[in-house]
Amino acid sequence: MRVATWNVNSVKQRVPRLLPWLDQRQPDVVCLQETKLADDAFAELLGEELAGRGYAFALYGEVQWNGVAILSRVGLDDVAVGVAGAPGFPHPEARAVSATCGGIRVNSVYVPNGRVPDSDHYHYKLAWLAALREVVGAGPEAAIVCGDMNIAPTDDDVFDPDAYVGQTHVTPPERAALAELQALGLRDVMRDRWPTERVFTYWDYRAGMFHKNLGMRIDLVLASAPVAARVRAAWVDRHARKGTGPSDHAPVIVDLDEAPDGDIGPVVPPPSAPAAKRGSVKLPQSR
Repeated sequence: MRVATWNVNSVKQRVPRLLPWLDQRQPDVVCLQETKLADDAFAELLGEELAGRGYAFALYGEVQWNGVAILSRVGLDDVAVGVAGAPGFPHPEARAVSATCGGIRVNSVYVPNGRVPDSDHYHYKLAWLAALREVVGAGPEAAIVCGDMNIAPTDDDVFDPDAYVGQTHVTPPERAALAELQALGLRDVMRDRWPTERVFTYWDYRAGMFHKNLGMRIDLVLASAPVAARVRAAWVDRHARKGTGPSDHAPVIVDLDEAPDGDIGPVVPPPSAPAAKRGSVKLPQSR
């Protein structure tokens, strides 16, 4: 079974990339984030195309912002939207949907950004993650949490830790909240597979960050032990970030039981840009 997660940063804008990608990569389960589309509009836009490819879908969207989805051609049962007990900002936001697909409880999540350390949105992010932990912990043993976590687990998951001083995504409380989620027994399958490799999933659109490979690894696949034991390949589909009209995120693909393309990771195709000298590059927003 091939599972993928992708922050598409507007599914309406990404249709010309998403449909060919589905045909090329043939994932069985896809978790999407930042769909930025109400459920009825999503179904009208993509329902026929997805059905023709054998996908059922579960949606939790809203107009213009946020939005998550699960596409599955291996079953889609017991769909639940939202995170029970999670706070809103101020109202509940479309940030999580879950379903059972091929015997695995699949969670597609778009964790709040946090914006500025110690801001109201930052504390909302931490509280939302605590609620997610409770929901996942109460769920079945065979589970996977996929999505844009908006947290780089360690300094190895950003191009330069010095560039992120004072920024969200890297602060100790955020990383602790992610670690508490993983303490349920969830494995970071990409890092388990490639413990020392330089792997990113997100690159700012500005300042040529993608071409310079100045990115972050914030899109994660966290799997419980029964699922993690089935992993045969885990890789970032960097090709989907290239070309015309891409998202600023690349899909993460995990193969269970068998790997149709072999163990080809960690990043396909590999970047050619050398690692930047520490302290030599500032983030575009901090210039």
